Amino acid sequence: MAAPLSPSSRLSPASPSAKTDEAASTESRSRAGPERAAGIGNTLIALLALSCIAASLALRWTETPPQTFDLPLMIALGLGGGPLVAGLLVRVAKREFGSDLLAGLAMVSAAIQGEYLAGALVVLMLSGGQALEAFAVRRASSVLAALAKRMPSVGHRRHASGVMDVPLAQIEIGDELLVFPHEICPVDGIVTDGHGMMDESYLTGEPFMITKAPGSEVLSGSLNGEALLTIRSQRRAEDSRYAKIVKVMEASEQDRPRLRRLGDKLGAWYTPLALVIAVVAWAISGHPREFVAVLVVATPCPLLIAIPVSIIGSISLCAKRGIIIKRPIVLELVSTCRTGIFDKTGTLTYGEPTLTAMVVPPDIDRCEALGWAASLERYSKHPLAEAVLKAAEVRGIQLHDATQISEKPGEGLCGVVDGKQLQLTSRRKLPANFYYPEGAKFNEGGGLECVLLMNGRCAAVMQFRDEPRRDGMAFVQHLGKKHGIDRLMLVSGDRRQEVEYLAGQVGITEVHAGQSPEQKVEIVRHETERAPTLYVGDGINDAPALTAATVGIALGQRSDITGEAAGAVILETSLKRVDEFLHISRRMRRIALQSAIGGMALSIIGMGFAAAGLLPPVAGAVAQEVIDVLAVLNALRVARMPRTLTDF
Repeated sequence: MAAPLSPSSRLSPASPSAKTDEAASTESRSRAGPERAAGIGNTLIALLALSCIAASLALRWTETPPQTFDLPLMIALGLGGGPLVAGLLVRVAKREFGSDLLAGLAMVSAAIQGEYLAGALVVLMLSGGQALEAFAVRRASSVLAALAKRMPSVGHRRHASGVMDVPLAQIEIGDELLVFPHEICPVDGIVTDGHGMMDESYLTGEPFMITKAPGSEVLSGSLNGEALLTIRSQRRAEDSRYAKIVKVMEASEQDRPRLRRLGDKLGAWYTPLALVIAVVAWAISGHPREFVAVLVVATPCPLLIAIPVSIIGSISLCAKRGIIIKRPIVLELVSTCRTGIFDKTGTLTYGEPTLTAMVVPPDIDRCEALGWAASLERYSKHPLAEAVLKAAEVRGIQLHDATQISEKPGEGLCGVVDGKQLQLTSRRKLPANFYYPEGAKFNEGGGLECVLLMNGRCAAVMQFRDEPRRDGMAFVQHLGKKHGIDRLMLVSGDRRQEVEYLAGQVGITEVHAGQSPEQKVEIVRHETERAPTLYVGDGINDAPALTAATVGIALGQRSDITGEAAGAVILETSLKRVDEFLHISRRMRRIALQSAIGGMALSIIGMGFAAAGLLPPVAGAVAQEVIDVLAVLNALRVARMPRTLTDF
């Protein structure tokens, strides 16, 4: 039952929407639970194996009967190796063959042959590597939970008797709703009363606060400004714009392909090679001891340990540079990306308007006209007001007092400055035959412009743009030469004119303008099928596309949801940091390959000695540990800060 409007009722989450939020959070916990449990489980197994090996070695220095030496090792193989082998069997049943299959075979073979110490060492190596990887892969809460949490749980519906809080699911088309200051709009609708501003940038990609007056459309998920607005709902909550983004996000999560890890790719040829060597050694010697020895030496610990260590080191280095890694696999994959897809607003632009052109009649001084406009704009909250004030400040123009200020919906900003009646408005509000000064070329799509009237005549035409970043062209042009990205695309929800202007400024030829979040996802999916993709964006409308891309990078901190969807988050809105991430990833991949391939090469040499009977299982396990130490020491170089991380 609806409750009367009160502060406490507005904060109450007792609604179906709140239950949806709780369900989303529960789903997030259910997804994160197995990953966390697996990491803890592998850590406990590694500690158990280490303790049992230490206990066995300690018993050998006592007068304990020899038959008890192996008891701790058998415990390690049974309690530790058993779950690991069971997990490997589940993966084999799913036809997932990774580099750790060799370790499983080595454990089983060692247990059968009574080589308990060698088997326990393999348990330690395998569980330790998996625990390291689980630590590296652990990520933040679900994107869907973050999306659901952002929406209000209730709407404030107006009745004849007053205002009542109702669950979002009970809002019908045609209901009159109040949107309080600084609240999220619950449904799509039309303003029927009130005059204020709304931030729709998270949804549309447009960089500015949008003026709202009676007749203006509002989108669910947009953030209201400081004014109370009354809206009439046009769609139910589940059919609104924000709900559609949630659905697209969910579909992107479900359709995300399983990506092969670097270790699995290397293990695809290393595992069969090791098995062939082990079988040949058994066949030639006629004794399974050589088979076990080869498998123990072949245990791919450079893959299971060195690569996770290099990933963890790179995550640490990224964090020092203000880059948060959400999905560690992006560090392995970004160097394979061949298509770069960029959002416009806030990514390749600064995300705020600037005054770029001003045309005045011959008898009016440009600085004087700008001073009049700025003297009015300091009383306004219009999205272009700040740009006018900044332009006046840069030019050192002194502002004047303004009187009779008014900003009625549909009339623009009016006032009197130095005895002159001034008005700032849009050309769309002026007659078709209105006289403008020569050279005043308007944006065809309208919007980023305004006209200053003085005593009814045109005193200035001002045009604004969201300017490209100063290093945008240099960054874009170096991607192909330095990072192998041979195709560049600009995909934006903004007007074509603005998008094409930016594309020309930064050197991108392929443009997709006016794209909704759903259309962005389709473009990214299509391109990802052709080649690995890198997507860089910063708004909620980019979240589904960030998820669908091979590697998604969220630029800045405008939205927690974008950060959850991305594989990496650049905290500082800087293209230089994006380049640093690309270099850290490439360096990590190079060092990881050195560690893995170098370690495997040494292991193959050791397998040769084991096959010839010169390296028994326990000695082979010790040799493999030495190889692991060398591989890990090399992998640790990743965490050291190089001299430079950028090249543009």
